[in-house]
Amino acid sequence: MFAWWGRTVVRLRWVVLAAAGLLVVVGATWGLGLFGAVSGGGFADPDAESTRAQERIEAELGNQAVDVLVLYRSDTATVDDPAFRQAVTATLDDLAAHPEVTSVTSFYDTQSPALVATDRRATYALVQLAGADEDARTAGYDEIRPLLDAPGLTTQAGGPVPFLDHANEQTIRDITRAELIAMPILLVLLVLIFGGLVAASMPLLVGVLAILGAFVAVRALTLVTEVSVFAINVITLIGLGMAIDYALFVVSRFREELAAGHPTEAALVRTVATAGRTVAVSGLIIGTSLVSLLIFPQPFLTGIGFGGMAAVLVAMLASVTALPALLAVLGPRINALAVPLPWRRRRTDPAATAGPRATAAPGTAADPATVGAWARIARSVMRRPVRYATVVVVGLLLLATPFARAEFGGFDERVLPAGAESRVVAETLAEDFPEGASVGPVEVLVSGAGPDVAQAFADEIATLPGATGAQIAAVRDASALIRVSYVGEPTGDDAEELVRAIRDLPPPAGAEVLVGGRTAADIDMLDSLGRYLPWMALLMATATMVLLFLAFGSVVLPVKAVLMNLVSIGASFGVVVWVFQDGHFADWLGFTPTGFIDPTNPILMLAVLFGLATDYEVFLLSRVREEWDRTGDNTASVAAGLQHTGRIITAAALLLIVVVAGFATGGISFIKLIGVGMIVAIVVDATLVRVLLVPATMRLLGRWNWWAPGPLGRLYRRFGLHETPAQPQLVSVGPTGGGGDASG
Repeated sequence: MFAWWGRTVVRLRWVVLAAAGLLVVVGATWGLGLFGAVSGGGFADPDAESTRAQERIEAELGNQAVDVLVLYRSDTATVDDPAFRQAVTATLDDLAAHPEVTSVTSFYDTQSPALVATDRRATYALVQLAGADEDARTAGYDEIRPLLDAPGLTTQAGGPVPFLDHANEQTIRDITRAELIAMPILLVLLVLIFGGLVAASMPLLVGVLAILGAFVAVRALTLVTEVSVFAINVITLIGLGMAIDYALFVVSRFREELAAGHPTEAALVRTVATAGRTVAVSGLIIGTSLVSLLIFPQPFLTGIGFGGMAAVLVAMLASVTALPALLAVLGPRINALAVPLPWRRRRTDPAATAGPRATAAPGTAADPATVGAWARIARSVMRRPVRYATVVVVGLLLLATPFARAEFGGFDERVLPAGAESRVVAETLAEDFPEGASVGPVEVLVSGAGPDVAQAFADEIATLPGATGAQIAAVRDASALIRVSYVGEPTGDDAEELVRAIRDLPPPAGAEVLVGGRTAADIDMLDSLGRYLPWMALLMATATMVLLFLAFGSVVLPVKAVLMNLVSIGASFGVVVWVFQDGHFADWLGFTPTGFIDPTNPILMLAVLFGLATDYEVFLLSRVREEWDRTGDNTASVAAGLQHTGRIITAAALLLIVVVAGFATGGISFIKLIGVGMIVAIVVDATLVRVLLVPATMRLLGRWNWWAPGPLGRLYRRFGLHETPAQPQLVSVGPTGGGGDASG
């Protein structure tokens, strides 16, 4: 199948390149509109009680949310000074007349002491916007922002809408900064890896195509569904990273085939049949891992799932279509514009040479696959497999131990960099105002009862532990909104216990009670994620094992791959908890530890890392399977497979780390968290797992690596992702002849 595809791409190379060029044009024009089409929210489960409470409050009482908090401060005057008062009231009067504003509440209207700082040099106003949804309110905020500034006072805006607006702006800055950092470094490293400018440019070209193509796909999705702004980070990170991985693998194999003396067309067909097949399997596995995010009801996760899938699949398709077409045009000129590097020596590995030369027969003493450095490492490991496997597994489990004490909680403004405007407002209200936490009150809707019944229920709530007050904020007909204040942060344990206590109260006779607000939304999100997480894990594991079976014809290797994935991902999770929850290296990495992890972060990491952890294994096992089909020697196959792919996997890992590092240095802490987690996972996978653990376990399993029962073996022969049938002489397993190989 893949050999046929290679011949087809060679024949239609100009058509394929024209289509790729058209995609670039559409992506660079219409696709870039994605930046304006994404949304900032989507963290709530539509069926959660807190979500239903918010919807019912708006339906029965109108918009009662505080969209914008405007903080006014002076270093010299107090809120009682006439000049301070005049500056604020005049500004807010003009603001209230704007069509995007439905209400403005200030200290000067209510005389509420909660709206004045303890030193009386600051006050804040509460603004409600007219937009029907989050995106409309964000657009409205952008329109009124210039009207908020009061003359002679320091003015800063915070609250839910400015927070999302600042997060969007920070996302765009982070992406631009990451690309400016990563691209020059990637080009230099690719030149060092390939030794020539033409070959080095191929992965970057595929990366651009992958990112722009994914922008087009996700922009189209925004026409029918909500997509989170953070999907752009994921598209850029995964699209560029996977494109470089895949292009590196394809170009290296093409140069190897040319060096072996094959003409361009034959070299390309062999490349697509081998490296192209591996890229397709890897892309399907990573894409399927990201599909698991679609299980969750939160639009935030589904949007990132769509973005990640689009990036991976476009990178994969570009690597088996546009890249082979370009290689067909270039032919041996892929080695053109060689860069003379004084320390670069002529390697014995044909993949590293610039042109055809004679090679030693496979399996002979002169064969690089048997005498190279990577092969020697593999043979050293396989001489002591139990020792190596034990040390690696114990080390990874030790790295994973901090995850056992992980604490989860919803994110807040602290995910933004210190000094971000909305974060400064939140911190000022919490520190300088007597009831700073009341900006995130628990909201209780009492529907179907009169004001007297609602007041009695509010009085009962006020007696609960942790509650500092409960006031009726709005009444209409038989519906009333009670706002409950408390001590501490909305993400704190006291607030969560208060929400649960309110939900445990019996509702008034004949009334319905719904509890919402920020803290309730965090609780509901944790419950929702916990319900769907097992199904996500089951889907990822099942899809990975099925695809690995179709690729390698074994039922043993897929199970082993899933188990090793869990161990390596666990190590990454442990490091993330130790760093971001406990606060180690917080100053160096530039984030504020909160004492907990946002629960969506491990889920995103699991989806991304499960696929990436399988990626390098697919690269390695594909070459091992080639050698196994040719020789039937397990030890020699593993050594040769690692020799052929060790340098490529190491280079791919280094390049991917550079891509991820650009995002890990960004300003949004949970994107930074995912970046650090990915770097740890990449290092673990490319070194401890692929170089040590895989050879050790494959040596211990021997021929059982390729075992499959008869019916599955026949299924693999008929539908497997392979070019040639499994060798018939490799049927027996072990000295007793029990079992069978992948061919059944």
